[in-house]
Amino acid sequence: MSTMLKGGCDFGPRAVSTRLLGGSWWVFTLVIVSAYTANLAAVLTVSRPHIPIRNIDDLANQSDISYGTINGGSTMQFFQESKIEAHAKMWARMRRMGDVFVRNNREGVEKVLRERYAYLMESSSLEYEVQQNCNLTQIGGVLGSKGYGIALQKNSEWTDLFSRQILLYQKRGIIAMKKTKWWRSKGASCHGVGSSVKQQRISLNLHNVSGLFVILSMGLLFSVFIVCVEFYARKRENQRKNE
Repeated sequence: MSTMLKGGCDFGPRAVSTRLLGGSWWVFTLVIVSAYTANLAAVLTVSRPHIPIRNIDDLANQSDISYGTINGGSTMQFFQESKIEAHAKMWARMRRMGDVFVRNNREGVEKVLRERYAYLMESSSLEYEVQQNCNLTQIGGVLGSKGYGIALQKNSEWTDLFSRQILLYQKRGIIAMKKTKWWRSKGASCHGVGSSVKQQRISLNLHNVSGLFVILSMGLLFSVFIVCVEFYARKRENQRKNE
């Protein structure tokens, strides 16, 4: 507690082992508290741009920003068949405007960057595009859930093999690892307050503070070693006195 509050105490350790252990813990606690304080100050003082649209309902109830999908795609079919009032309202506006439909994802992304336009697309493709371009951001969550599949011939001998292998990859986390590799680690390096990546909450992970735990572990091991040496030396000294 005195280390966290940067204050002293009434008594101090005298043995070398306890001093070493106390010093290691002091450095560990001091750096952790300082890093947390600096990180908290950065989060509290950063100025985030105002985003007028937070979800699909906000997008449906405004007229300043147009929105659209791929012409003839699955997202367009979703809004066309949806019975939800907000979705039906959005589909009616998209069909009335006409020029909001694009031919592919690249054209939709370029339209977002040039105009006051929101592009509605599949979540996997959207997440990939956001990770590749710092000027893009994702608003709201997933509207509908659909899975991907691999098309094979009917009664194909590969169907069971592909299904089992995909389930095995999913169980072992290989699919999630590949997604992290190509969606995030291969993404753009964004700088500045306005980037979509910097809008995410900043946090310290174990990799950032791993060196502190190494210092703490080494201090603990050295302290245990010195304690053993002190006990052995005290035991030999007592034996000599008894003789």
